[in-house]
Amino acid sequence: MFYDLARRFMFTQDAEWAHNFALNNLKRFAHTPLNAMWAQSIADKPVEFLGLEFKNLLGLAAGLDKNAECIDAFGQMGFGFIEVGTVTPRPQVGNDKPRIFRLPQSNAIINRMGFNNKGVDYLLGNVKSSKYNGILGINIGKNKDTPNEKGKDDYIHCMRKVFTSASYITVNISSPNTPGLRDLQYGEALDDLLSSLKNEQDDLSAKHGKHVPMLVKIAPDLDQIQIEQVAGSLLNNNIDGVIATNTTLDRSLVQGQKYCDEMGGLSGQPVRQKSTHVVSELKRLTGNKLPIIGVGGIDSAQSAKEKLNAGADLLQVYTGFIYQGPPLVKKILTGL
Repeated sequence: MFYDLARRFMFTQDAEWAHNFALNNLKRFAHTPLNAMWAQSIADKPVEFLGLEFKNLLGLAAGLDKNAECIDAFGQMGFGFIEVGTVTPRPQVGNDKPRIFRLPQSNAIINRMGFNNKGVDYLLGNVKSSKYNGILGINIGKNKDTPNEKGKDDYIHCMRKVFTSASYITVNISSPNTPGLRDLQYGEALDDLLSSLKNEQDDLSAKHGKHVPMLVKIAPDLDQIQIEQVAGSLLNNNIDGVIATNTTLDRSLVQGQKYCDEMGGLSGQPVRQKSTHVVSELKRLTGNKLPIIGVGGIDSAQSAKEKLNAGADLLQVYTGFIYQGPPLVKKILTGL
């Protein structure tokens, strides 16, 4: 009931303003009695994944809490895990506004934020001051002005910074909103990046005496040959897991809708089938060798089951959560 009222108000406002308004209030009231507006008790359904124990299989995808400012509040909503970021070595403002657009007819969003964040040191300060004790993923990227040939330096810098604070680390090479970033998903560029990061992960594991799993987040717009190449690279470089998928550039399912031609990544229901296809193909190609987190268009228990049946081990939500709020967490977990 509360979220229905809040959404009615926020959906009359600019999308990015509403996003920031929500985050500011979650941060402000997380440790006050007002957290009763979103806190909910959900029975644990433990899941073992990547050598970690998750309270349940449903997580919050990266992108919503880029600076890890609201970890405690999201933890109170019953998520089994939370992923923050994408974070870059240096703060950056991202792309010009407006850069978030709602397509309510399709329960979808187009965004071209461009890795706007306050930098890895600011994120780590928030992580260390939070009271959240669940599984925390930290999603890392490169700064916009870092050329691709030096991109791995940004990823390595972030990995070194977050290694001891993250339950797992996600390497984001699939956002469509940083020029040239998706080029890192292919061929020699991907192998070079993954081998460098794997070596760094091994060195950090030896140094700190613990293994922090590394996952790679990929796009839904890969063709069959590209999916096969990505799967092969992930296996060949002993990557711990994959997150499938990020947002899509495809507009075929939203033609004619307001904002449909805005540049950026499309998320929500229109990406559901593309994402599920990538999950299914990764499972077919890799068997049980590559753990998969499925994300894209999950807004019900049915769509959650679809991802699981395709081969996903865990799930994440983003756009469905924007449209439905904390009740979606309980609806999915009780419906599985």
